[in-house]
Amino acid sequence: MGKGPRRNKCVKHRGRARRPLARNDDEAYQRWDTVRRRDEVQRPSQPAECSSCFCAGPKGRATVFAPASIGNVGPGFDVLGLAVAGLGDVVSLELTKGPTRIASITGRDADLVPRDPARNAAAIAARAWFERAGEPRSFTLRIRKGLPVSGGLGGSAASSVAGALAAALATGQRHDRASILDAAFAGESAVAGRHLDNVAACVLGGLTLVRSLDPIDVVALPVNAKWWVVLFTPGVRIETKAARKVLPQRVGREVWVPQMANTLALAHAFATGDGALLSRALDDHFAEPARARLIPRFAEVKAAALAAGAFGCSISGSGPTMFAIVPSEAVGRRCAAAMRRALGRAAPSRAHVGRIARRGAHAK
Repeated sequence: MGKGPRRNKCVKHRGRARRPLARNDDEAYQRWDTVRRRDEVQRPSQPAECSSCFCAGPKGRATVFAPASIGNVGPGFDVLGLAVAGLGDVVSLELTKGPTRIASITGRDADLVPRDPARNAAAIAARAWFERAGEPRSFTLRIRKGLPVSGGLGGSAASSVAGALAAALATGQRHDRASILDAAFAGESAVAGRHLDNVAACVLGGLTLVRSLDPIDVVALPVNAKWWVVLFTPGVRIETKAARKVLPQRVGREVWVPQMANTLALAHAFATGDGALLSRALDDHFAEPARARLIPRFAEVKAAALAAGAFGCSISGSGPTMFAIVPSEAVGRRCAAAMRRALGRAAPSRAHVGRIARRGAHAK
């Protein structure tokens, strides 16, 4: 006997059927539609939707978690992003009648995050969502940082996405991912420049492709690999805008042709779980050669990761974080230890070993 439709876990929609993720699965859709129609008769009024289980939560306030992300993912400069589980930012928003303010910022590098709402990525994104929804509101934010400032882990993108989604959930209005992407892009652009690779991965989860900024067009790419990710962060800071200044303004065909080939091959490797192809494709001819000198003992740390069993290793976004894709958690921990030994006393460091985050930002 086939399984019935999955049920939501939220308090308001507990027991109500969740729409099947595979919309081309006619049988699953029919089961979902049958239960939905029955539920609408039994429960005629339900709250508006949210990003996780399509309900708004308590109107007037919301708390959102947004995951860490890898920008570029090697050769995919500004177009590929990968969400990583286990690290991220948390933003709580409450609608108020007084002036907009940031009540608290705690966690990693909290002292470096602007308290001025006009300069804070989460506040800028939240305000952008309200304005685009035609409902300008005042609000209070509380931010808990799990990601470093200028660390190459998508910290400004995570705060922007969390701020935008918290604004949408707090109003109880229906919203879609496009509106969250648009508002989060405003926060990210103000702080780190016009790029969406981290924001896209943070919203959609998994591996994402940014096809266009104007208009915004992002695609969730298939991931059929059970790989793990090592994030290794030396104790230095590299601002995204500064890291862009070291990049070449023009490159020849000998660079951009293999760069395109590697980007496509890398996406195919994730879709098929082909580790050998990933090893060949995770090869950046554009940003890595220019930015490697900004990261202490980059070549030695990368070589150590590869020798310890990583499929590939490169710079996460603008750095200084380096990432390695590995076949398992055990290999990931071995790689992290090897990378730490290779860095030696050149700088302090932190390492995180986590899965690919299949789920993007969501209500807590």
